[in-house]
Amino acid sequence: MNRAPLALVALVLAGTTLTACGSDDGAAADEATGAAGGAAADATQEAGDAASDDASAAAAPADLGVDEIRLDWATYNPASLVLKEQGWLEEAVGDDVTVTWEFSAGSAPANELLRGDVVDFNSTAGAAALLARANGSPLRTVDVLAQPEWSAIVVGPDSDIASAEDLAGKNIAALSGTDPYFFLLQTLDSAGLSVDDVQIVDLPHADGRLALQQGQVDAWAGLDPIMADAVTTDGAELVVREPDRLSYSVLNVREDFLEESPEAVEVVLTQYERARRWIQDNPEETVEILAAAAEIDPAIAEQVLTERTNFDVDPVPGEELADVLSRVVPIVVQGGQVASQEDADAALEELFAPEPVTAAVEAAASEG
Repeated sequence: MNRAPLALVALVLAGTTLTACGSDDGAAADEATGAAGGAAADATQEAGDAASDDASAAAAPADLGVDEIRLDWATYNPASLVLKEQGWLEEAVGDDVTVTWEFSAGSAPANELLRGDVVDFNSTAGAAALLARANGSPLRTVDVLAQPEWSAIVVGPDSDIASAEDLAGKNIAALSGTDPYFFLLQTLDSAGLSVDDVQIVDLPHADGRLALQQGQVDAWAGLDPIMADAVTTDGAELVVREPDRLSYSVLNVREDFLEESPEAVEVVLTQYERARRWIQDNPEETVEILAAAAEIDPAIAEQVLTERTNFDVDPVPGEELADVLSRVVPIVVQGGQVASQEDADAALEELFAPEPVTAAVEAAASEG
């Protein structure tokens, strides 16, 4: 495969007091009455305190067995933006657990964060999770977040490229290990081309957009919302769009974290499911959150969220996701991204852990 290097700068507590006033008349009777009343008041207060303690205990988060939960957030994962903005996970775990957020610029960087033990959870494309697992990364896919059409082959406004066949002999920017990259490989295959027929320039998504804008590459395997912004701002065009070639947006967890802290995993997935449902009920607010996080025009964020992303998906990783990934396996093997067909098949067989999100969906529904 030809590769060309390209350097680019890339609670306030309030107390209440009750005071009682007594009379000096009818001392004995009053003292008896007062004593009885005081005893009753004390008993009532004690019962109230006990009830309050019970309620507080019931509301307190369970012991999750961890001191910290580390997650990534990304503009290509709107649920992460909503969850981070609303602070629901922090509320759910309480003061004894620290929630740490790390920015991810794409599936490949997200997988490096997980492989490097910087995060416990990361968000990627399904195909990128498969590739990482096949190459030894200790992750499991635990949640399906959305079905986005988040990539296409993008060209400049004056390009003569109009089809997949026209990519022959061209320089194409794509970030290896990401859904746009796998989209590119499938696009080439559909046209009877291989990686040897093009020159792939391995660049982060934002740098790929810049390289296209400056004419340093002929095409770019783009990623939303950067891709949508390029179309609106730069006049770029999407010349190859095939949503069926794209894998789902998924959430993964480090395998040891899943095995050692299943309660924490379920809490995270419950809040993620809450965020996914909130997005569907609050599209306008979600647009504002995405636009601010990605620093793009709200109209572009609206296009990404309403026209090119389906959040009404089954969050349990299963047959639908497996079908998509099974189509990717031979292509990544042929492209040298995985050592062997056996490694890829084994990774797909071991990738999904559906039990935690099944329980989380029920928990999220009970929360309302």
